[in-house]
Amino acid sequence: MDLQIGEESVPHVAELGRAGRRRTGAMGDGTGPAGSAGGGPRRLTGVRRLPLRTVLLIVVFVPSLTFTPLLASGMYQLATQWQAEQTQMELATTGAGRPASDLFFSLDQERRLTAEVLGGPSGAARGKLAEQRAATDRAVRAFRPLTALDDSDAQEGLADAVTRTERGLALLDQQRRAIDAGRSSTERAFDYYSSVLESDLSVLTALGNTGEGQVNSKAQTLTDLFWVVYTLGSEDALLAGGWETGTLTRSEYGLVTDAIGARKHLMRSRVLPALTGNETPYAKVTDGRAWEAMSALEGRLIAAGSAAEGDEVTLRDDGARWRAAVDAVSVQLRQLLSLRSENVGRMGYDHADMIFMIFISISTVGLLALGLVFYTSWRLTAILRRRILHLREDAQELQERLPDVVARLERGEDVDVDAEVRTLRPTPDELGELGQALNLASRSAVLTAVRQAEQHRGFQRMLQRIARRTQILIGLQLKKLDELERKHEDPEVLEGLFDLDHLAARLRRYEENLVILGGGQPQRRWRKPVHLLDVLRAAQGEVQDYSRISIDVEGEPWIGERAVQPLVHVLAELMENATTFSKPLTPVEVRAAPVSRGVVVEIEDRGLGMEPEQYTAANALLRSPPRLDVLTHADDVRLGLYVVARLSANLGLQVELRPSAFGGSRAIVLLPESLVVDRPRTAPGPATLPGKAPRAANGAPPRPREETPPHEKGPLPARSRGRAMASVTTPEGSPDQDDAAASPDSRPLPQRVRQASLAAELKVPADRAEPAGQESWTVPDQPRRSGAAIGAFQRQSRLRRTGDDASQPRANGSPEPGSPTTEDR
Repeated sequence: MDLQIGEESVPHVAELGRAGRRRTGAMGDGTGPAGSAGGGPRRLTGVRRLPLRTVLLIVVFVPSLTFTPLLASGMYQLATQWQAEQTQMELATTGAGRPASDLFFSLDQERRLTAEVLGGPSGAARGKLAEQRAATDRAVRAFRPLTALDDSDAQEGLADAVTRTERGLALLDQQRRAIDAGRSSTERAFDYYSSVLESDLSVLTALGNTGEGQVNSKAQTLTDLFWVVYTLGSEDALLAGGWETGTLTRSEYGLVTDAIGARKHLMRSRVLPALTGNETPYAKVTDGRAWEAMSALEGRLIAAGSAAEGDEVTLRDDGARWRAAVDAVSVQLRQLLSLRSENVGRMGYDHADMIFMIFISISTVGLLALGLVFYTSWRLTAILRRRILHLREDAQELQERLPDVVARLERGEDVDVDAEVRTLRPTPDELGELGQALNLASRSAVLTAVRQAEQHRGFQRMLQRIARRTQILIGLQLKKLDELERKHEDPEVLEGLFDLDHLAARLRRYEENLVILGGGQPQRRWRKPVHLLDVLRAAQGEVQDYSRISIDVEGEPWIGERAVQPLVHVLAELMENATTFSKPLTPVEVRAAPVSRGVVVEIEDRGLGMEPEQYTAANALLRSPPRLDVLTHADDVRLGLYVVARLSANLGLQVELRPSAFGGSRAIVLLPESLVVDRPRTAPGPATLPGKAPRAANGAPPRPREETPPHEKGPLPARSRGRAMASVTTPEGSPDQDDAAASPDSRPLPQRVRQASLAAELKVPADRAEPAGQESWTVPDQPRRSGAAIGAFQRQSRLRRTGDDASQPRANGSPEPGSPTTEDR
């Protein structure tokens, strides 16, 4: 896990131009936290996924929604079955059963009375037949509405049976007229009534075909009883005419015997064994007197038929006893039919009610179960989602807490890992394991951040220690160079020593950059305010191409002692950036002037500049300097801008980069009023730089406004050993100056006086001891000489040696380089 100790890593600005890359090589592109992505969780890109809530609802509700059609189908089937059985029982008992049974009994009676009238017409028989026909007509009128019956829920075959019966009844009036007119025989009338009765029996049989097996079994016994009554009625109708005539034809005798045999078979094998419950008393109906009397008469009839010869069978005069026995048996059979019909109806309704109760129960339980499933699923989904969201909030809290922990670690605070990591309460499930894993990840992340912060602080301390030791060596090197400069008088040797002195001063600034990047601060301090011109000259002296820099200062601004060294460093970085990324012969103008909110210093070059987005990124970095991890940016050459940003932030400076009117860049440094002080009462005016300043490409010397022209200063003073640059600003009328003016050919070399070129505020007492060999080196470094003074000294040295003007341009048009240093040791 690669954690960076800082707010945000500094991303590169994409697609920088060639000139922009050259310009920002030492300054940086200025991309800081403002240019980075904003805070908060980032949405991962890739394949589009459904939200967690939707996934959980799908997982839970799909089985529930699958169960719903099954429950609805079961409820529909139960409701359909209940409705069908309810309709069928209503048809069997009242809707069609009662009209069909009334019609059956009416036709059976009319058939018997018709046979009596055809066998021996009498007034009494005809009167009974007329009454029975009226009863039959009422039964027919009650039956005929069944033809318009909706058979969607009716028993199977009922509609066909009703249709056949209705077709038979349509011929009833015609048959009656034929009987009354004597055109119909007994056999034809018997066949007609028997066919209509059989059609009506098919209706009664169809009414017994319900969807319940037990009801069908009970209804089948009821149908068998109707067939028993039918066979008995057929036998009675055939014998009714025979009792009147005293004889039966052989065909009528055969029908009678068939009816007797069918009735006995149905009673013994199908009806009596099926009687249960309150029907059991009728199981002995065959043992009664009426049944025995009827059976005895039938036996005598069968015996007479067997003994008879010819086409007729003679009957005895047993009509009265037969009528009494048959009427008694018919009453018993009708009672049994009524009882069985009630039992079948009760059983059918009970079964339909049971189906209805099952339907209600299953519907209620199913709906409750479905509602419970939905509610439970919703609750479990909400609980699961809440737990997952809680884990996500903990992860987001870790994401928000970790940068704060890292920021506190950067500030040097101690962080307790156990206190910073909130432990989630584990649960014995997968989410509990996930929470435990998140606990371990949180602790590992914070612990890793603490360890890396400790490593980073250790690296910063090591970097600062190495830089401090290097600064000690550079200080010793500068001290040694100063001794050599005082020891040697050869101009060529001095020129090389001054160049080495200048390089060492620049190297010291680079070492200070390492200290700043390592989190430290430069240890060079000033005790008194310094004139802004001297600050600008000190910064100019730390730049390699110092001769191209022209300084112009308006007014007499003074800088507070605490801001001198950071300001020198910031201005030196900006000046060096301006000279590095502009053409060698183009000037770099430095202007300073007081403004309403402090003092503004403008550094303008004539390079190629940067792109607008690069200016935006650089200014963003200057406004919000990141806490840079030098290790992660070791390969980034744009470290100068980080140094400027850090020093500006610590000092309260406002630095901004803008495009220049010349096509280059302009750096604007605003010093707040808190850093600008009044001129000290005992402080002299700004120190003037003696000699000629380095010439520009056009031959004009770019010197500050306050700088005194060389022709007003006179010749440089002579140099004496141990007094480097002494009397650089020797007052007019001095002996050395007079001698130099009197004899130009014999002018001595200038003598160097320690700290002679500096303002009084920048000078260090000569008796101050410089500790050496200490690791925490605090050399009181202050600017020692200006670049213009050293350049003038070199040119005067060469002029003295060769007799030529050292300030003339070289053959290539560039001025003779000097070797300025930034400080007078």
